[in-house]
Amino acid sequence: MSALTSPRSRSRTSSAYLQSIQEADGHWPQNCWLDGTPFWNGVQMDECAFPILLVDLARREGAIPQSELPGLWPMVKLAAQYIVANGPVAGQDRWEEDGGYSPFTLAVEIAALLAAADLADEFAAPGQAAYLRETADIWNSLIEHWTYAEGTPLANELAVEGYYVRIASPDIADAASPVDGFVRIKNRPPGSGDLRASLMVSPDALALVRFGLRAPDDPRIRNTVRVIDALLKSDLPAGPCWRRYNGDGYGENQDGSAFDGAGIGRPWPLLTGECAHYELAAGNRAAARDLLATLEGFASDGHLLPEQVWDADDIPERELFRGRPSGAAMPLAWAHAEHVKLLRSLADGRVFDAPPQTRQRYQIEGVRARHCVWRFNQKSRSVTSGSLLRVELPAAATVHWTSDDWATVHDTPTLDSGLGIHFADLDTAELAPGREVVLTLHWPAAGRWEGVDYRVAIEAA
Repeated sequence: MSALTSPRSRSRTSSAYLQSIQEADGHWPQNCWLDGTPFWNGVQMDECAFPILLVDLARREGAIPQSELPGLWPMVKLAAQYIVANGPVAGQDRWEEDGGYSPFTLAVEIAALLAAADLADEFAAPGQAAYLRETADIWNSLIEHWTYAEGTPLANELAVEGYYVRIASPDIADAASPVDGFVRIKNRPPGSGDLRASLMVSPDALALVRFGLRAPDDPRIRNTVRVIDALLKSDLPAGPCWRRYNGDGYGENQDGSAFDGAGIGRPWPLLTGECAHYELAAGNRAAARDLLATLEGFASDGHLLPEQVWDADDIPERELFRGRPSGAAMPLAWAHAEHVKLLRSLADGRVFDAPPQTRQRYQIEGVRARHCVWRFNQKSRSVTSGSLLRVELPAAATVHWTSDDWATVHDTPTLDSGLGIHFADLDTAELAPGREVVLTLHWPAAGRWEGVDYRVAIEAA
């Protein structure tokens, strides 16, 4: 193997390219030309996190030597800084459609923050690694609040307690739960685009296992798998394949005519590969191998993997045959990458790209968040009794607050995280349920008060 094609050379080339096209604020374009010029201007938070995980994976696999890591830390730090300032809500999910709390995006963000923290231990100022881990812990502790629906008609119909939803709206983040809101579905006929978040599911939730945040036998995961299979799995001649989510309109129309802005979502071979990775994580190696064969069975005669496969009756005049490539994109490089990773994972007997930090921290050590966060893009209305209330701000300030209706007043100055966020931890751990924290802000640089009181209730754990 020549030096130009060695894993180390490819890792260096990929890292250098990512550094060259990273935007000044730390994110990467939704998609771009080779010179980095953005093509579309959306922001997907998982795309901001994946380069961090790539550096971490290459470091662990020996594809990037230790001597080159200091040169990569500025890129990693800038990306982590963007994530903590703008996450956890994604402007777009990984399907480039809807914004909100996505289990897939949350999993990637949290894993990336822990990976960045490991590098921060070596190359950053003291305190940055701790802040990254604490932020990851906070977001991890809220995944169920943001994305797990319980007691819905769908849960009752399928005899499960609950399940992780496809995506939850950020517009009602202050409500009882974001899953109570509605999601505007793209690629739907006029007047049929809004669906209740609590009734939509996706294989995206399996990322919580793949990236180590939840165990494969977690009852919430098992419930979700049952719902996903009931609503999204198609049994095709080559084997099972899954659709992106219920209500998807991105695919050919019922008569087989081409997608024209609305249609019927068809199964994605990519998701068969992801389900295989879930089975491998669960210890079902034989099932994962079967799904590998299924994935390969969806390829064209030229061995190209399609974006979608046809799951209805044959329509020969449109060259549509059950279980064969539809008229969607082919080859889909994303599906081919999943195929290559699955081959490696099966050879290793483990999920190749699973970051170890999340599993160690949340499944083995059982680390729980000590803080609940209030910030302008996440104005929490309540915190759990026994938690510290962390106020996160874009600039230095003093938090002026009370827990007894201003009979006693506290002024807590913020600390600089070194990552673009200033934060103050309010001493609320001893406050009993039923109490209330009222806070406002003084901005010393501008010499002004916020002029608004914000209220946060203390609730029982």
